Amino acid sequence: MIIELDLNSKIPIYEQIANEIVIMISKGKLKIGESLPSVRNLADICDINPMTANKAYKILQNEGYIEINRRKGAVVSRGHLLLDEDIDNMKLSISKLFLSGMDKKEILDMINDYLEELCIS
Repeated sequence: MIIELDLNSKIPIYEQIANEIVIMISKGKLKIGESLPSVRNLADICDINPMTANKAYKILQNEGYIEINRRKGAVVSRGHLLLDEDIDNMKLSISKLFLSGMDKKEILDMINDYLEELCIS
């Protein structure tokens, strides 16, 4: 598992890890039922404190992306719980794109390109 972290980002490392895992799930790089590294292994992979890795897993668990089982560890879950916050974040992101100078067609093209990348028609 390769997780790219930006140590200069304002986004906390645990959020970056959680976001990267969500993207890997959406792109099919992580499949439902697939085991994730243990908290210690994830910490080693990312060269971070195990508490930071644990916090990332807790976020993913709370949002329904993973299940944590004492026997199997962290496993990719069947579904994500759509939160009002998800819709609000999407609206905010689109607003920022618009305010940055992109027009409706450019935004829609970008969204469609990304959906193609995810193999969603």
